[in-house]
Amino acid sequence: MSLRIRRYRWSDLDGIYALHQICLAQVGIVPGDGVYYDDDFPRIHQIYLSSGGEFLVGEADSRLAAMGGLRPIDVHTVEVCRLRVHPDFQRRGFGARMLQALEGRAAMLGFTKLRGDTTINQDAALALYERQGWRELSRQQVGDHTVIYGEKDLTSVLAP
Repeated sequence: MSLRIRRYRWSDLDGIYALHQICLAQVGIVPGDGVYYDDDFPRIHQIYLSSGGEFLVGEADSRLAAMGGLRPIDVHTVEVCRLRVHPDFQRRGFGARMLQALEGRAAMLGFTKLRGDTTINQDAALALYERQGWRELSRQQVGDHTVIYGEKDLTSVLAP
C-alpha cells in the first residue's frame, strides 16, 4: 500500500482533527493534561501555510492516513508539528515517509534546522526521530508527561 503525500486543503480539516484526537488518545494524551492542545486546527492556513511553513497530509487506500506540519520559529528554524499516523496505517513506514517529506520541504523553503517535541510514552515517535538523525535537546515535566525536545540539522538534507 502506498502513501500519497499532498498539501493540506480546507476540506481536510475535520479529518485531520479526528486523526489528531485518535492518535493522542492512543498514547494517553487528553485535553487538560498540559500537553494536549488543538487551537491551531481552525488556523492551519495562518499558522503553517501563510507563515512560510507547510502542512501535509498523506492518503492511503482513499483514506487520510498521516499528517504533519512545519511551523516557522525564525528564519533558520522550523518546528515539526502534528506528525500523526492513523493506527490502521502504523508500522508501514508512513511516519518516516511523512517526516522525510517534511524535512525535504523545510530544506526547500530554506530552513537549516528542525525542532520538535514528543512525550516519553510515544515510543514509535521517539524511535522514528532517532532513526532520522534527530538529537535530544532537553526534557521537561508537563503535568504527568515527560516532554522530550529534539532537533535536526538540515544542512545534509537535500531538497527534493
